[in-house]
Order: sequence, then structure tokens, then C-alpha cells
Amino acid sequence: MKDRFSGHAADYAKFRPSYPQELIAYLVSLAPAHHLAWDCATGNGQVAGQLAAYFAAVVGTDISENQLRNAVQKPNITYKVEQAEQASFADSSMDLVVVAQAVHWFEFELFYQQVKRVLRPEGIIVVISYGLLKINTAIDETIERLYSQTLNKYWDFERSYIDENYRTIPFPFKELEAPHFAINYSWTIEELLGYLNTWSAVKNYQKENNHNPVTMLEQELWDKWGQQEKLSITFDIITRIGKV
Repeated sequence: MKDRFSGHAADYAKFRPSYPQELIAYLVSLAPAHHLAWDCATGNGQVAGQLAAYFAAVVGTDISENQLRNAVQKPNITYKVEQAEQASFADSSMDLVVVAQAVHWFEFELFYQQVKRVLRPEGIIVVISYGLLKINTAIDETIERLYSQTLNKYWDFERSYIDENYRTIPFPFKELEAPHFAINYSWTIEELLGYLNTWSAVKNYQKENNHNPVTMLEQELWDKWGQQEKLSITFDIITRIGKV
């Protein structure tokens, strides 16, 4: 599995959006019980922290030890440095498995074998992600140009699964219909720039070209931002839900 985020784990924890509480509550409502949940590729523990309010225990795994150093801490969360495809959990031990913004990095067949092994009967597997943010027509055009033109060759091929709304990933489960959810924020331009700088393609571009592509567009974004301190930001959430 590729590790694209260890080098900027603190920024990832600070600037990456969190999933809305109504989404988490909906996923929890589908689980057959609330004993144990697995947040796979937990990163900074965003989802683990939200699940901890509902489950007796939550385990968050990630291949990045640095990410886990910046993870949400709660008494009923345990973190492990572990690959998704090599889970150390007992058979039929999990009520819910969640993968947020990460399943596209996995070896699908090996990971799904683990999911089927560790989920109890009627257990739920959820893969979620979010696409390109939306602000307004003018700013969206600038960000789209950065995303699809400037950074085009710097995205790992796995990113295409998100562009295709996870419809092209394997998903060998009894699929449940997923309602639409969105992430909504009111951000300053500094928060927007912080988020853009967490993109893996930005880091790849910097390594090859020795300068930051976000910086090149910063004045254009300031000009389009206008006089308002904050603007509304929306990320549409991609959700696939399955049952064993």
C-alpha cells in the first residue's frame, strides 16, 4: 500500500474535512450491534473519534505511524500500525467496518477477504470518500484547473476511482442503498489553501518541480475570493454500503 500522507500528517489532521454527524449516525444505525467497530486506514482518527461515541470499542488501523501520532484520542479507541489486507482481528468480531477516503489504495481482493472474515453475520462494510469541493463558479474553475490540468500527471492512478464515484471499484457484498450526504463548511481562504496543500498530487508536483503549484494560484484565488472573510464550502460524499 502506498503511503502518501505520513510526511504531512499534522497538516492532514488540521485541514482535512470531517464527515457529518448525520452520516456517522446513519451508518451506526445499520450495524447489527455496537460492540466493536474498525476504522480502517484511520489516518488522523477522524472517523474513529466519531464512532467512539456509539461503540463500546473502536480500533483504528493505519500503515502510517506518524498519522497515528496525530490521531484523535479517546478511552475506547485503540490504534494499530497495520495494513488493511493483514488485519489481526478475530473472526466474526466486528459489527462495522468503515474505510474513509482510502479504499482506492488497497489491494481489493485481499482486503475484502479480511472484511468478510472479521465481520459478524449481518455486519456492515462502508467505504466513503468525497470528491472535489465546490465554492462558486469562479473559484471552482481555478481549483478544477489545478486539479485536472496542472496536477493531471501527478495524481496516482488510484485517484480515478474517486473521480468515478467509487462505482468502478469491486464491491463483493450485498449492497444497500445509500442516501446522499454532504460535508458543509464555512472556510477562510487560509483554510482553503491549507486543504489544497494536503493533496498528494501537490506533494508529488513539488518533489519534481521544486515549487508549490498552489502558491502559483494563490493571488488568483485571493482576487476571486473577494471581501468576505469566509465562504461556504461543499464536498459531496461518495458512499457505498454492503452487508455480509
